[in-house]
Amino acid sequence: MHASWAPIFRIRGREGERSDNLEKMMKEVTLTEIQNNLPGYLKLAEEEKIVIMQDGKPAGMLINFKSSDDWFDYWLERDPRFLRRIQSARESLRAGRGVKLEDVEL
Repeated sequence: MHASWAPIFRIRGREGERSDNLEKMMKEVTLTEIQNNLPGYLKLAEEEKIVIMQDGKPAGMLINFKSSDDWFDYWLERDPRFLRRIQSARESLRAGRGVKLEDVEL
């Protein structure tokens, strides 16, 4: 199984800077490599995120979910309907409508 360390995202900072922490968290693997050894890469994804490259560009990612709750949280955090509801709730709070959690008496 061949995979290279990958600087995937440009982090804010000076041009050309990269985050060593980000590189250590993700591996870059070609789509062909994934197709040839999916079980091995699924196992590797238990320890780190795997970025799937196609034609030299990021095309997908393998991410391990330790439980169905982890999967649900991941999905919910990216669901546009949920994000719109969160945005609306925050706007209501800024407008003085609603009750902040820290103001709720138990």
